[in-house]
Amino acid sequence: MTSKYTIVGAGAIGGTLGVHLRLAGADVQLIDADPAHVAAVREHGLRIEQPSGALEARLPISTPDEAPEELGAVLLAVKAQATDDVAAWIAPRLAADGWVASMQNGLNEATIARHVGTERTVAAFVDLFADVMAPGVIKDGGIGAIALGEYAGGVSDRVRTLAEDLRHWGEPIVSDNVEGFLWSKLGFGAMLVATALADDDMGDLIDRHRVGMHALVREVLTVASKQGIALESFDAFVPEQYLGTDAEADAATDGLVAWLATQTKKRSGIWRDIAVRGRRTEVPTQYTPVLDDAARLGVEAPLIAWLVDAIVRLETGQTEMSQAHLDELDRLAAR
Repeated sequence: MTSKYTIVGAGAIGGTLGVHLRLAGADVQLIDADPAHVAAVREHGLRIEQPSGALEARLPISTPDEAPEELGAVLLAVKAQATDDVAAWIAPRLAADGWVASMQNGLNEATIARHVGTERTVAAFVDLFADVMAPGVIKDGGIGAIALGEYAGGVSDRVRTLAEDLRHWGEPIVSDNVEGFLWSKLGFGAMLVATALADDDMGDLIDRHRVGMHALVREVLTVASKQGIALESFDAFVPEQYLGTDAEADAATDGLVAWLATQTKKRSGIWRDIAVRGRRTEVPTQYTPVLDDAARLGVEAPLIAWLVDAIVRLETGQTEMSQAHLDELDRLAAR
């Protein structure tokens, strides 16, 4: 039986997954709010540019206004700040046996579950290095990881099927601890977010500003650990080392920077949102839950609060990209 998926948000993550699912034989339809992207995919198909060559797939695509009245298995891949509105749009259209997987950045499962129910929510961790370069064209910037599980806990046949259907992409991890991956990514992601404050390669900035970068990671991972979350390693990120000694954190960053050097993507998606697309980022939506949990648990997280504020000032034009921001981060962390 052919699996059928509706991907809501056909950008970097959603578009990449859609092409790989289709090439594996799944039935895929896309929904996207960008009329130019929709028109390009309709006319030319969706193209993923890789160092080894291009992947292309013809996929049915529509705007939300043209979308089917009933949706089954939904892979949600919109920006985190759009989750609440889009989940509310999906909920009345979701079939009795339908479900929604959060193929997004951040902690969006609780928001989705408020609209469709916990039992119809699939948790996912996605670390794809991809960017939309033009309508209908996605650049694959390197290999990352995916983990899938049930938001209510455990794993299920639908999760195992989704993992199998993604075989053209690779081998997703089927896990009963997706939460551990998501919080680890928030730690790793804090460093990538900070690199958007300057106009330079991610790996180089992380390498040069280890004092501030390590402090950001520790704040996020401490909040997770205080909640009893078992942190998961992925790709070249080893979270436990950042909660250890300075030497352990340095060793972790040595490996991380070396791995980032192998990726063709050299700037973060946050940098691209600000510098290229001129739009608001996911950062406040991603890190407000971290700050809320920190306050509830009595954990100090001043640098994460500083980072969110710095990004908001940058994306609203109150300041400009400069390595001076990261020098300030280092000074604050050193105190």
